[in-house]
Amino acid sequence: MGVKQSRHKSHYGAPSLPSSSPYSFHSSRYVDYDGRSKLQSMYSRIGDDYHSLEQVTRALAQAGLESSNLIVGIDFTKSNEWTGARSFNRKSLHHLGDTPNPYEQAISIIGRTMSEFDEDNLIPCYGFGDATTHDQEVFSFHPDDHPCNGFEEVLSRYRDIIPNVNLAGPTSFAPIIETAIGIVDSSGGQYHVLMIIADGQVTRSVDTGYAQLSPQEQSTINAIVKASEYPLSIVLVGVGDGPWDMMHKFDDNIPSRTFDNFQFVNFTQIMLKDTPMSKKETEFALSALMEIPSQYRATIGLHLLGCQRGTPKRFPLPPPVGNRLVNLYAKHIRPNSNQQRIGFHNNPSAPDNCPVCLWSKKDFVFGCGHQACFDCGRDLHLCPICQTSIITRIRLYD
Repeated sequence: MGVKQSRHKSHYGAPSLPSSSPYSFHSSRYVDYDGRSKLQSMYSRIGDDYHSLEQVTRALAQAGLESSNLIVGIDFTKSNEWTGARSFNRKSLHHLGDTPNPYEQAISIIGRTMSEFDEDNLIPCYGFGDATTHDQEVFSFHPDDHPCNGFEEVLSRYRDIIPNVNLAGPTSFAPIIETAIGIVDSSGGQYHVLMIIADGQVTRSVDTGYAQLSPQEQSTINAIVKASEYPLSIVLVGVGDGPWDMMHKFDDNIPSRTFDNFQFVNFTQIMLKDTPMSKKETEFALSALMEIPSQYRATIGLHLLGCQRGTPKRFPLPPPVGNRLVNLYAKHIRPNSNQQRIGFHNNPSAPDNCPVCLWSKKDFVFGCGHQACFDCGRDLHLCPICQTSIITRIRLYD
């Protein structure tokens, strides 16, 4: 989407990183910078200051933001199949029917709200967490990575893609955040809002110790911290049953950021309220946008706006085209040449896990000899490894 902004001469100011943190970090990618500026201290925690959409709209105009660049990321992890047990009548959150599913609802409300700030109507859209991307990549809604023209096309492409997606995992928001960073930098440092719609929090294995972070949590936190060096706001919209405790911690306690760039909104909690739909939609839109005016002002005050830093742009995969390609891109996943990727593909225990969802143990063998977990394998028609038709299925027990 296009953007009109006040013109500001910008330069990059190095962020100051506070040393105290409720998280235990095991990565040295980010180190403390000497000297904490008053501006960074001012923008390190941005409050929820507004009580109506009109107030947010007025504040955006006063801050000089006349239109917005929006990027949309959609969660296609396996947990979508069961996290609608209470909130979506035990159906998959991606179920396509006569009534909109939670993802379609959230996209529609965001579309109606953001249209007021829309100029060119172009919205880059990406999916993550399916069997082609896992926790490493994203796929574009269009094969040539061109943006969707308005939210009507976002919804149309979403419905076209769903039948061809094999839900998988693990869950990491790092790939979509890193993709958004590349888009922001390639635009010359224009202000963007990344809207991530997801069904749950970042994957945390039972093997992860207390006060430690899983690889997916670590990479997500690193990506959020890195994103705060760019004019980019991140809004995570939670759909489904959750849990959301870690997302609230992400929202409130991520350390070491140039400015408070992350907002979590519990879509389900708002939609389950016993109030008219119009009020619920207004509350959701307000919750999603209320920090944007202050965040935009922070990018101006910190001289992030209009600053291009030469960040390499990530190249997304094409949209999935069905079961026959379930593992094609995953086998030939393209590592980021500038970063050490962490996640399933670098996990030495991965061969013991299901090749579809990546976290459950293999306990279901097909006639060809390849294995998956029971939850994934019972729904497959083609083997995800050799692509032969599945005729025989055998459940394995310890």
